[in-house]
Amino acid sequence: MEELLPEEENIADRVFELRRQRVLFDFDLAEVYGVETRVLKQAVRRNLSRFPDDFMFELNDEEFQFLRSQIVTSNKGGLRYAPFAFTEHGAIMLASVLNTESAVKASIFVVRTFVKLRQLASSYQALAAKMDYIEEKYDAQIEYILQSLEALSQPQNENRKMIGFTKD
Repeated sequence: MEELLPEEENIADRVFELRRQRVLFDFDLAEVYGVETRVLKQAVRRNLSRFPDDFMFELNDEEFQFLRSQIVTSNKGGLRYAPFAFTEHGAIMLASVLNTESAVKASIFVVRTFVKLRQLASSYQALAAKMDYIEEKYDAQIEYILQSLEALSQPQNENRKMIGFTKD
């Protein structure tokens, strides 16, 4: 029976920004790769040399407490240990460490998700730059229009001499 791979959209929902990096937590990757979290952590600990700090890091106490407050806890108490956070490169390395067929297939989805997120971020930056350019370009013209509208909305001077035929 073939295992179902996660949708790319579902993986994107699990990506968080932490320490200025986009990361996936170990419990999410375990689900994506089809292994238990403890098996994943055990594989990582056996191969720590493959995971430098820019590939994977463990949450500090402050980050862990914040994460615990955001997750609905189960009857077993929820998260008991600080999870590992994996960057894009760490998630790919993890697939090679786990060395299962489902992990290799799922890593393709993980890579595609990170690529899409990177593309979205760059398109957002391009849009923001374009908006700044438009604002700078048309700012003076908009200011002139607003001043003209304000001048037109002011009451006219009533003391001026009437023009045209008048009855004496």
